[in-house]
Amino acid sequence: MGTGVRAWSEADADELAALDRLGATGTWAVGGRRLRLTNLDKQLFPGDPPVTKRDFIRYHAVVAPYLLPYVEGRPVNTHRYPDGVDRPGFWHKEVPDHAPDWLTRWHNTEADADETQCYAVLDSVAALVWMANFGAIELHPWTSRLPDVHQPTWALIDIDPGESTTFADILDLARLYRAGLAHLGVDGMPKVTGQRGVQIWVPIRAGYTFDDTREWVGKLSRVVGRVRPELVSWQWYRDRRGGLARLDYTQNAINKTLVAPFSARPRPNAPVSVPITWDELDDPDLRPDRWTIRTVVDRLRETGDPLAPLVGRAQDLPEL
Repeated sequence: MGTGVRAWSEADADELAALDRLGATGTWAVGGRRLRLTNLDKQLFPGDPPVTKRDFIRYHAVVAPYLLPYVEGRPVNTHRYPDGVDRPGFWHKEVPDHAPDWLTRWHNTEADADETQCYAVLDSVAALVWMANFGAIELHPWTSRLPDVHQPTWALIDIDPGESTTFADILDLARLYRAGLAHLGVDGMPKVTGQRGVQIWVPIRAGYTFDDTREWVGKLSRVVGRVRPELVSWQWYRDRRGGLARLDYTQNAINKTLVAPFSARPRPNAPVSVPITWDELDDPDLRPDRWTIRTVVDRLRETGDPLAPLVGRAQDLPEL
């Protein structure tokens, strides 16, 4: 991994066995903390079989060593579905009053009165478990780290499909970014979103502003869009895009986020956003929702996380 990346241990066999023994509600000791868990047999995701809240909590306790490097040290925006993904979800950013004292917090002193004042910072296995119990299905970390939230550490490329966009179209666009980044000598790595799209994460050194990253990704995206103009719309509003994809560079801004690697998505069977290698863009079996919370850990144990070596990497963005 890049510099300054901590290592975490997943929940061990005894801890997981204790989780399995709990009733619908109970106290679980994991990662050196005791957490009260609720409604453990509630169905959160439809599927065959359905995914329960207990399943979802277990997943976060096991995937933690892979997920935490992307959220540790960062404020996080959450998309909550406490009644399951069949019911409407909502964005939740403010740490609730009932959160445990040990949960790391960041107070945004720049926030206006009607804005989020206090964000959670997920830096432990127990923190991920607490957030899963809170019904946070999606985790969206900021691309800047504390203490300087105005300093991005990633430049983000989001290939956002339209209603008429096929996954083959998305892969064609991703391959163009692959060629462009290779030509520039810039390291990045794609990930499937768990829904329909592909994102590309590019690590950057300290010193760039969000204006810098937004402009750089925007210029690169314009080049890609000129190669396949029949696939791309530059309209901001989805209903004006004619069903075409949008190469979205506007997420390169403070408090604009993309879903974290290994976070679940609110779809049947709990698909997961998963980093892949560039070569996997050519895999005929690739699908954006190919891996779920039940299958992605086996992939990680077999092949690892191809994005992990880029965490914390200091990289220049060449002039475009």
